[in-house]
Amino acid sequence: MPMERQYNDSDSDNSHGDAFEVRLSAALHDAGDTFDADRGALVAGGTVRGRRLRLWRRTTVLGGAAGVALAGVGGALLVPWSGAPSERSPSAVSTTPHPTVSPTARAVTSDDMISMLEKLLPEGKFGKAEGRGVDPSEPLAAPYAQVVFDDGQGPGAVSVAVNRVLPGGSDARQAVRCPDKVYTPYDSCSTTHLPDASVVTVVKGYEYPDRRVDTKLWTANLVTPDGHHVSVSEWNAAAEKDAPISRDEPPLSAVQLKDLAAAQEWRGVVDAIPEDPRQTQEPPAAQEDGGAIRKTLTSLVPKGLKVVAHGSDDDAQFTYVVVDDGKGRSLVQINVQPGMSDVADQLFGAGSETLADGTRVAEKKQPGEKGGAGVVMWTVDTLRTDGFRVVVSAFNSGSQQTAATRTAPALTMKQLRAIALSPKWRP
Repeated sequence: MPMERQYNDSDSDNSHGDAFEVRLSAALHDAGDTFDADRGALVAGGTVRGRRLRLWRRTTVLGGAAGVALAGVGGALLVPWSGAPSERSPSAVSTTPHPTVSPTARAVTSDDMISMLEKLLPEGKFGKAEGRGVDPSEPLAAPYAQVVFDDGQGPGAVSVAVNRVLPGGSDARQAVRCPDKVYTPYDSCSTTHLPDASVVTVVKGYEYPDRRVDTKLWTANLVTPDGHHVSVSEWNAAAEKDAPISRDEPPLSAVQLKDLAAAQEWRGVVDAIPEDPRQTQEPPAAQEDGGAIRKTLTSLVPKGLKVVAHGSDDDAQFTYVVVDDGKGRSLVQINVQPGMSDVADQLFGAGSETLADGTRVAEKKQPGEKGGAGVVMWTVDTLRTDGFRVVVSAFNSGSQQTAATRTAPALTMKQLRAIALSPKWRP
């Protein structure tokens, strides 16, 4: 996964995702089929996807092994608040404020989480319950609960995870934004504004975007004005993976899913999560604006290719365009990243080249990573001497999850190289 920004419900053998990624479950899916992790912890960390993905990009090599390894560190990155993990020297650690718990917050155990989930679900049978509460000794472990629920129509897994986000911040906005269908195929997405000014988004999607197994994954993500974030997921199987489909649809309707996410009980759990003293502000929204990178990429698209779709402008380091030369759509995605010198040896090994000005270049052709039949991925990765990295990939389909629409990407390796090495990327 050299660079893809993933949202919400990315396939587990992709990256999103983060999920998820429907949105917040992307954190699990991004890790890969061979990485078996605690969904509750990863779902609850979903709102840090943008920051986590930037960390993934800083350590990922072409082929994605490092990305999976980083996902495996779990709680070290998936903090239950919105403050970014900082790169501090050892001397700075002792003076950094530690998360604190509100003196009025009550303790929440794993049994509490499971009990609350079961009481909030309709009448039925429960099994395979698991969860985690709020443990002051493990402030990075996010609370969650999951049960197998059977309403008489067949068992389905249902899970809930909670965390804290900065009110009005980018993580809060992203948590309730509908996924981009280029990366996350889904059937429907609806956003509702509740009377208390909370926002909840319900997405009806699939566990596997390529639909190799037709397991449905429906999610509801709610954010309150006070920064409570609740993520609920359900499946039409007793487990998210490796379980037979047991019913046509997940057990809860869209309305029930929304109501479960909006239950007041979860807000009390969020209040019990230790607060991060560093969570006082975030960079201005303008620093998250990806409009400049998208404009530059569009200007570098070779003549004869028409841009038929493009990514949103909420990430200053990543964007994509979908182009078409009349022979089929082709996805082109790019990351533009300063300060990457520390991972140069991971990114540019045997087979890479060094240009006269010291810029390092690596080229690679490989199969697509998301399951689309016949999809291939062509990548050119570049690193300037000051650590400024531009990595661009093109695919022979308009989405990695859908089957190839052409035999090769619409851009040649030479054209991708010209884009990555363009001086337009520098201020």
